[in-house]
Amino acid sequence: MLAEQRQEAILELVLRNGAVRVSDLVQNLEVSDMTIRRDLGVLADAGLVQKVHGGATRVADSPSYEPRFTAKAALQQGEKHAIAAAAASLVEPGSAIAMSAGTTTHALANELVDVPGITVVTNSIHIADILYTNGRTDQTVLLTGGIRTPSDALVGPVAINALAELHVDLVFIGVHGMSPDTGFTTPNLREAETNRALIGSGRRLVVVTDHSKWGVVGISTIARLNQADILITDEGLDPDAREALESTVGELIIVRATPESRIVG
Repeated sequence: MLAEQRQEAILELVLRNGAVRVSDLVQNLEVSDMTIRRDLGVLADAGLVQKVHGGATRVADSPSYEPRFTAKAALQQGEKHAIAAAAASLVEPGSAIAMSAGTTTHALANELVDVPGITVVTNSIHIADILYTNGRTDQTVLLTGGIRTPSDALVGPVAINALAELHVDLVFIGVHGMSPDTGFTTPNLREAETNRALIGSGRRLVVVTDHSKWGVVGISTIARLNQADILITDEGLDPDAREALESTVGELIIVRATPESRIVG
């Protein structure tokens, strides 16, 4: 197992259980105590876990806790790239789309740089930068103004007012969490409000999110599950979650996190 894969496995255990012990990780991952401590150091330096005596804990347990963009970008990279590739296949040349801030939509932006004639509306500094720097000259990028959040989204009245007059074909949003009771959620109240404005600007809603977001609840609901025309996620999704989503969202697309980014269901 590569170091990156091992660290991702450790992080998933921390997020799921709230804490991990070095001794348990040594046994489960079959590596040395020194290797585990080095992995925990890497994760702690990235702001993803908090090191404690004998192990590590979650950085925060609050529904209002919002990791920074760089911390979230380190998670489920293979899944995000596969999800982004599937989402990009929905974008027709010459169409108008909107994209929320987030690391999965950031991956999607990288997939769109060669799509001709598209107009992209976004409240993400990172997404706008990708398309400004690497996109085609016949693409149009509209970046909303607003107040910058820890995840580098532009939110608030300025962004909402800008979106009120716009109309796009597809809206792509990434989410902090999703569950049957709370729907799609975020830990940032202003970001939720702005994302609702994004959704209101489009004819169809596409949610792009990896399996780890199932059961996670942020402080504010962006949309109910049945508002998603399409949800794209990966095959790590729990079978019960898959059943719940198949009966709720318009269409569920499951992808496999491989270099080929192949759709499997």
